[in-house]
Amino acid sequence: MSRIGKKPIIIPKGVEFNISGSHISVKGPKGQLKRDFPSEVKITREGEVVKCSIPENSEKHVRGLFGLVRSLVANMVTGVSEGYTKVLEIVGVGYKGKMEGNKIVLSIGYSHPVVLDAPKDITLKLEGTNKVAVSGIDKELVGQTAAVIRRIKPPEHYKGTGIRYAGENVRIKEGKKLAA
Repeated sequence: MSRIGKKPIIIPKGVEFNISGSHISVKGPKGQLKRDFPSEVKITREGEVVKCSIPENSEKHVRGLFGLVRSLVANMVTGVSEGYTKVLEIVGVGYKGKMEGNKIVLSIGYSHPVVLDAPKDITLKLEGTNKVAVSGIDKELVGQTAAVIRRIKPPEHYKGTGIRYAGENVRIKEGKKLAA
């Protein structure tokens, strides 16, 4: 049995949690999320606590879903109450970004500026000229958007230039040595 799946999820004040069959909707101060889950994993609410359970002697794929479903439900509750943020750093001489409405224009060493439009329910903020904050209530969408931005110019391992997550450790390789 999954140790993560057994953990209860505590619903904070100000969050509405509704279960109808295998469909869950969570509404909070930051917004609303809805999702369908596999019917093999039973999700029950007992007061301000949500628990996930599976029958004894379940098949292997159902046991694999147990912890996943619990984590996804917990992420929904956290997202509508607190939200998620990922920060990216732009590193390099002359590499910078600027806001134009709800779009970010990145000048990162290409012959053309790269224009990024935020997906629905995602907020992009530029802190200074070299930090991009991606925030929203859906953890998966925030992470995916941050990964798409990072993929535009991933960190290079010889100089360290490019776009990286804040706090990401990029190992700088040693260059070629001159023959002596």
